[in-house]
Formats: sequence, C-alpha cells, structure tokens
Amino acid sequence: MDGSNLRIGIVVAKFNEFITDKLLEGAEEGLAECGVSTNEITVAPVPGSFE
Repeated sequence: MDGSNLRIGIVVAKFNEFITDKLLEGAEEGLAECGVSTNEITVAPVPGSFE
C-alpha cells in the first residue's frame, strides 16, 4: 500500500496509557511501513474511550 499521499488522524485515550501508548506506537509504525510521513499523522488525545 502506498500511503505517501494520505493524511491520518488518530484519536487515542489517555485513560490506560500503558495500553493506549503501545497501540499508538504500533499504529504509527504500521503507517510508516506504508509510507505515511509522520508529518501527515495528527494525534488527538482524549480523556477516555467515551469522550
């Protein structure tokens, strides 16, 4: 997959950071493998999964 022309938004919960930090890291690594630049990834932290 060529993700070089994509802009990505990721919403990540701050609750249970020991889990969500690893999920975010994995998502960013997967996107990088697809050619998505880190400049094209926007991360939006939220307090929890229901917010």
